[in-house]
Amino acid sequence: MTQRREVIKAMGITAIAGLCGVYPRITAAQTAKTSDSTTTPYTVPPLPYAYDALEPYIDAQTMHLHHDKHHAAYVKNLNAALADHPELAKLPVDDLVKHLDRVPETIRTTVRNNGGGHANHSFFWQVMQKNSPGQPKAELAKAIDARFGSLSGFQEQFTKAAMNVFGSGWAWLSLDDKQQLTIETSPNQDSPWMGGRTPILGIDVWEHAYYLKYQNVRADYVAAFYKLISWDFANAQYQSGFTK
Repeated sequence: MTQRREVIKAMGITAIAGLCGVYPRITAAQTAKTSDSTTTPYTVPPLPYAYDALEPYIDAQTMHLHHDKHHAAYVKNLNAALADHPELAKLPVDDLVKHLDRVPETIRTTVRNNGGGHANHSFFWQVMQKNSPGQPKAELAKAIDARFGSLSGFQEQFTKAAMNVFGSGWAWLSLDDKQQLTIETSPNQDSPWMGGRTPILGIDVWEHAYYLKYQNVRADYVAAFYKLISWDFANAQYQSGFTK
């Protein structure tokens, strides 16, 4: 009888938590395990900050759903698609999506979508940080000024690109094959990697990235993104583009 009361009590607590919008913190290790507890080839990286660290610009519930649900689904589907191709599953995910021609045609679209989703989101979490310095640094700052005239000039063009993505996709600041900064967009989970370019910054403009807080006002979400940019990470990406 005591055991039954404990079960009922636990069920009640779970129900209340759901109604209040309180979610348990699901770790990357938990989302990256199969049913028999063996680690799968690709795993969801842990967020480099708490779920609520980016508030008030991105809310904790959106971060929970985006990271632990959407990103985890891409990883699960990617691992399933590559179950019979362990040699491909050994590749870093950005290398995998760079070389989709190596992927069998029967699973190429699945790998493109879900491998792209995994690569893009793993990158996206690092693009943002709590207490962003607000300004680009070092060589990247000079390159942005040279290419776009100023930081505000870059923001104007980047915002326009992000707003012009029709439906779901991304806007990027990337380094092209001539080592020039360029602003580009991609549909769905495509990315600069797929064209041999180096992403410096990227913003996810799928509705699941912002709809709980901003509804249909994508412009407000894009404006908030500038308050979150990790310019140290962006500068490191920029420097890495000259060593490839």
